[in-house]
Amino acid sequence: MVALCIPALLMSQTQVEKKIATKASGYGVTYSLPVTSLIINVEVIKETCKAGPYYKYAEKYLGVKNAVTEDAVSYAPGKVTLENKGIPDTNNTYTVEFKAGTVAPYVYLTEDGLLCSINAEYTLPAAPPVDNSAVTSPRDDATGNVMAVFTEELLKAGSQARQAEVAAKQIYHIRESKMDILTGDADNLPPDGEAMKIVISQLENQENALTSLFTGTRTTETSYYDIRIIPQEDLENEVLFRFSTKLGVLDADDLGGEPVYMNLRATEKAPELTPKEAEKKGKMKGIVYNVPGKAAVEIKTAQHMLFKGEVQIVQFGTYELLAPVMFEDKKKPVKVYFYSETGALKQIIQ
Repeated sequence: MVALCIPALLMSQTQVEKKIATKASGYGVTYSLPVTSLIINVEVIKETCKAGPYYKYAEKYLGVKNAVTEDAVSYAPGKVTLENKGIPDTNNTYTVEFKAGTVAPYVYLTEDGLLCSINAEYTLPAAPPVDNSAVTSPRDDATGNVMAVFTEELLKAGSQARQAEVAAKQIYHIRESKMDILTGDADNLPPDGEAMKIVISQLENQENALTSLFTGTRTTETSYYDIRIIPQEDLENEVLFRFSTKLGVLDADDLGGEPVYMNLRATEKAPELTPKEAEKKGKMKGIVYNVPGKAAVEIKTAQHMLFKGEVQIVQFGTYELLAPVMFEDKKKPVKVYFYSETGALKQIIQ
């Protein structure tokens, strides 16, 4: 079992390659069966709080009770997802062998040699669109340039208490100006609807910038971390990683955070073969494919369940073979599709 805790990167999609069985290759194409690795993707939400200089007067002048009172950075876990990602098993490499004279025999493999199809065109499913807004998503503060709204009166105000009073008056004046424009009571109304939108937007930016002097600002950023684990047996309270509200995701052995556990229990597991059965099966000829087992998975902290579901595990299953005779019909070549991530049989088209 291996566990890694690394920032998740936007990786290029796996490619597939067409391999043709030729006389030079002995009418064979070599492929690997995968072993199951589970990738746990953790969403981490970072919140940065900055106190405004007039936070002490937020309730007095604006009626705000939850103003930011000190600068702080905190982290919170978001959504946790689980991906079944097959990686080549170097101990399970085989050759698809065709008889000489078979009509155009070929296979499709992933770039790392996992089997996708035999005698069938194969196209990987389209990757889901990347939601760039989720990578970094600051909360909509729209504070703008605070210094730009410091009037001469505000700059000349002596004490901080006086500055807060002047700033609050400016906020209320801006609100009145917006209301006058929207109700048509302003002395100089914008000439058209588009101009009105621009003026209202500018006033709102000024109001938000001044208000932030009292309430402070809260900005959020979202990042993602991947933890990879290759299960070989049931797991109980396995520490995947640790999480700190001050530091975010930490390695499993870093005691500075709360542990996040994984429970993994086989729900479908192939019986172990006896030495005689294994020897007999090993002598059989054909296209080898996986029949994965299944496992129930839980990822949780001491207080909260973060993920619960079922996943296929190659290591808990067995393997079977497709008879070579299936591929000897020259008039109607059999087409076979596989799940590349598990090496399991998907479909046979006669």
